[in-house]
Amino acid sequence: MSISANRFSLVTGGARGIGRGCALKLASLGSSIVLVDLLEKEMANTKKEIEALGVSCITFVADVSDHKRAKEIASDAFLKFGRIDVLVNNAGKANPKGILEITEDEYDTTLNINLKSCFNYIQAVAPYMLKAKWGRIVSMSSLNAHSGGVTAAVSKFSYTSAKAGILGMTRALAKELGPDILVNAVCPGLIKTEITKNAVIAEREPELVKGIALKRVGTPTDVAELVSFLALSEPNFITGQDITIDGFQWNR
Repeated sequence: MSISANRFSLVTGGARGIGRGCALKLASLGSSIVLVDLLEKEMANTKKEIEALGVSCITFVADVSDHKRAKEIASDAFLKFGRIDVLVNNAGKANPKGILEITEDEYDTTLNINLKSCFNYIQAVAPYMLKAKWGRIVSMSSLNAHSGGVTAAVSKFSYTSAKAGILGMTRALAKELGPDILVNAVCPGLIKTEITKNAVIAEREPELVKGIALKRVGTPTDVAELVSFLALSEPNFITGQDITIDGFQWNR
């Protein structure tokens, strides 16, 4: 296996957590980075970390559910770098409300951020990838998409529905966009990020790891290693797949 260096990668939700981990890993392998996030301060800090690795980084403050904005960002990124090789659809947001509590607007917002955002950015970048006859798309789903919601999760059915939708989208687009573009999804289990470390893991980690074969929770670095393989490895015969990364978590 070899790594395709000098690529150009767009990462949504790249300011912190798993998105930041993916952006830093791709940058360490020689990819220039486009970050998209609403967290301007955190994104500026991640940009500095990426540039310290010797690659270029540009940032866009944007709501990923905005379809028009996605096309504008893709166009601006293409004008800056001349191509877009990799898209990592990482942006997402939890929702802890069940079917009897959630409002229609809350449900729509959850799907827009977690699922429609993938449509927005794939539709925006796919023309550039097809023209170049090379592209990699990796979308962040969740273990919840398979299990219906892990016992430790802070999210219920709306988040699970959105993340399951990513799996269907991935399989359909692998057929539609192949052979030039590879489309895959990643399904993380319990990952310790800035978002989850206080709300879930800090209180329950000793209990939670008993149901994980590797006896620990995951980290953004764990996920980033898989994402970078799918994004940059050559040759690559993997498309239309969803890959679970959870340390084999059976306590769901």
